[in-house]
Amino acid sequence: MSGSNQKKRNFQIEAFKHKVVVDPKYADKTWKILEHAIHEIYNHNASGLSFEELYRNAYNMVLHKFGEKLYSGLVSTITFHLQQISKFIESAQGDLFLEELNRQWADHNKAMQMIRDILMYMDRTFVPSTHKTPVHELGLNLWRDNIIRSSKIQPRFLSTLLELILKERDGEVINRGLMRNIIKMLMDLGPSVYQEDFEKPFLEVSADYYRAESQRFIECCDCGDYLKKSEKRLNEEIERVSHYLDPKTEAKITNVVEKEMIENHMPRLVHMENSGLVNMLVDDKYEDLRRMYNLLCRVPNGLATIRDVMTCHIREIGKQLVTDPEKLKDPVEFVQCLLNEKDKYNNIIILAFNNDKTFQNALNSSFEFFINLNPRSPEFISLFVDEKLRKGLKGVSEEDVEIILDKVMMLFRYLQEKDVFEKYYKQHLAKRLLSGKTFTDDAERSLIVKLKTECGYQFTSKLEGMFTDMKTSQDTMQGFHTAYGAELGDGPGPSLVVQVLTTGSWPTQPSVTCNLPAELSSLCEKFRSYYLGTHTGRRLSWQTNMGTADLKAAFGKGQKHELNVSTYQMCVLMLFNNADRLIYKEIEQATGIPSPDLKRCLQSLACVKGKNILRKEPMSKDIGEDDAFFVNDKFTSKFYKVKIGTVVAQKESEPEKQETRQKVEEDRKPQIEAAIVRIMKSRKVLDHNNIIAEVTKQLQSRFLANPGEIKKRIESLIERDFLERDDADRRLYRYLA
Repeated sequence: MSGSNQKKRNFQIEAFKHKVVVDPKYADKTWKILEHAIHEIYNHNASGLSFEELYRNAYNMVLHKFGEKLYSGLVSTITFHLQQISKFIESAQGDLFLEELNRQWADHNKAMQMIRDILMYMDRTFVPSTHKTPVHELGLNLWRDNIIRSSKIQPRFLSTLLELILKERDGEVINRGLMRNIIKMLMDLGPSVYQEDFEKPFLEVSADYYRAESQRFIECCDCGDYLKKSEKRLNEEIERVSHYLDPKTEAKITNVVEKEMIENHMPRLVHMENSGLVNMLVDDKYEDLRRMYNLLCRVPNGLATIRDVMTCHIREIGKQLVTDPEKLKDPVEFVQCLLNEKDKYNNIIILAFNNDKTFQNALNSSFEFFINLNPRSPEFISLFVDEKLRKGLKGVSEEDVEIILDKVMMLFRYLQEKDVFEKYYKQHLAKRLLSGKTFTDDAERSLIVKLKTECGYQFTSKLEGMFTDMKTSQDTMQGFHTAYGAELGDGPGPSLVVQVLTTGSWPTQPSVTCNLPAELSSLCEKFRSYYLGTHTGRRLSWQTNMGTADLKAAFGKGQKHELNVSTYQMCVLMLFNNADRLIYKEIEQATGIPSPDLKRCLQSLACVKGKNILRKEPMSKDIGEDDAFFVNDKFTSKFYKVKIGTVVAQKESEPEKQETRQKVEEDRKPQIEAAIVRIMKSRKVLDHNNIIAEVTKQLQSRFLANPGEIKKRIESLIERDFLERDDADRRLYRYLA
C-alpha cells in the first residue's frame, strides 16, 4: 500500500445521487409521525414507539431537504411541552415547588436523550451545515428560557434557594440532595446561568447577612468568642460548597465572610479592650492566637496588623524591663527575665503563628531594639554567664547546659557592643579560672567555640590563650617541684602554686606589689629564679591582688580551722602571729596594700557575721584610719574549712565602669582605623558619608561605631599620611599608598 493512501480520511454521510420522486404531502405526514412521537415521549408513553422507524423518518426528511421543517417543528413542540411543564411547576405549593422542578428536569433530560437519538442524523449533518444549535444544547436553552427564566418561576425559584440556605445557616436541616440536583441543573445550563441566576444574588445576600451578624457579634462578644464564631461560619460555608455548590464558588463566598466578619472589624478586634491581641499574648492563649493568625492571614494586611501590634507590645514590655530600677539591682535576674520573655514569644510564634519567619524577624528586631537601650546589657549578660558557669549548672545535664549557652548566645547576637561583652567576659573568665571556680571546662570551651563561630578567631584568641596558660602553668609547677623538691620538702612550711599569665591574653591589672610574709617571699624568689632560668627573655611581675591562700589557724579553746583567703587577707592575718593588737595605719604600712583594697579586705575579715576572724574597735561597718584590730578568739564555725570572701560589689562601681568604658573606646580606635584603611585601599577614592557607612557595616559584628569617632580616626590617618583630602572637593578622601 502506498504511503499516500495511508492518509487519514474524514468520512461523511452523503445524500443519494439519484433523484427520488416524493409525495407532495410527504413532509407534513412524516413530521406528524415524528411530532406524535415527541408528544408520546414527553407523556411517558415511549415504550410503544419504534425508534428505528422514527430514526428512518427523520433521516429521510433531512435527505429530502426538509431539515428546516424538522428543526423548527422540534423547537415549537419542545416549547409547547415546556410551557405545559412550567404551569405544573408554578402550581406546586411550598416545599413541593423545588421537588416538582427537579422531577420535571429529570424527565426533560430523559425526553431530550430519546429525541436526540431519533434525530441523530439531523444533529450530525443538517445542524453543523446550517450553524444551528445542537439538539442537546437546544433542550437546555429552551428549558432555561421557558422554565428557569419564566417571569412566574424565576423570582420564586431564587428566593426559595436563598431561603433554604438562610434556614441552614440558622441551624435548620434542609434537603441537601435536592439542593445538589437543582444547583447541578443550573451548572448544566451553563456557567453564565449559574452565576447570573444564582451565584451573584447568593453572594450579595450573604454579604448582607454576615454584615448584620458581625455587627451583632462584635457588640456582645469578646475577641476570642468572636473569632470562634467567625471560624465556624467560614467552615460552614466551605462545607456548604462541598455539599451542593460549584467548587469555584468557595473562593467567592469565603471572601465575602472574610471581608464582612474579619477585614471590616480587624482593628477593633485586634485592639479589643481586655480580650484583644495584647491580652492573648500576655495570657499565652495559644488557641485564640492560632485562630486569629489563621483568620487574619486570609485578609489583606491581616498578618502585618498582628505583627505590628505584637512588635509594639514586645518593645514596650522590653523597654520597661531594661529600665526597671528593681531589675537592674540583680543582673542575673535581669538576664533571666530577658530569656523568659524570649522563650514566651518563641513558643507563641511556634505554636500559634505557624513558626512564621516574618514574626521571628519582628521578635528579633524588638529584642535588639530594647536590649541595647540599657548600656549595661553586655556586662549583665557576662555576669549571668559567670553565675551559671560558677555554680548555676550543678545537676544539669550536658544537653541542658548547651540549651542555656545557646540562649545566652542568642542574647549576645542582639548586642550592638559585642566588644564590651568581650571585655567583661574576659574579666569574669579570668576570675573563674584563677579561683578554680569554673563549673566545667567543657562548658567554658563550648561557649568559646560558639563565640568563635559567631565572631571569628580574633574575638576568642585571647580567651583560648587563657586556657593555654592554665595548662602550661601546671607543667611549670611540676618542673619547679622536680627541681626544688628536696629543698621544699614536706615539712610544715608554706607551699606555693603559681599561675603564669601571658600579659596580652589576660585582662590587664595595675601591678601593685604588697609586702608578702618573709617565709613566702623566699619561696617566690626560688620560683622566679627557676622560671627565668628555664625561659630566657621574659619578665615576671607578681599579681598579688589576684591570688588566694589557705591558712591553718588556731583559736581560743583549741578550735582549729583552715581558712581560704585572698593573698591580701593572708598578708594581714599573718601579721597577728607577732602582735595581738594592730591599728589600721600599722597594717597599711606593714603590708603596703592600696587603701581601697585594704579597707575591703579588713571589712571582710572583721565585719561579716559568721566570718569575723578579727575583732574591730570601734565596732562599725566602715573602716576608719584609727580603728584597732584583734584576733577574734571566740570565732567558731561548724565547718573545718572556712572561706572568707572579699566584700566587693558584684557589679562595677561608677569609676570602674568609666575605666572599662575608656578601655573599650581605646581598643576600638585601632579597629576603626584598620577598617578605614582596608576600605580606602580597595576603593582608592571615597566620599565622607560612604566611608562612615562602610566602616559601620564592617564593624557591626563587634560594635556600633560612632560617626564622630570615625571622623576623628580619619583626621588622625590624614595627619599620618595614610589618606589625603581631595583639593577640589573637601569631602572626598584619597588613599596614599
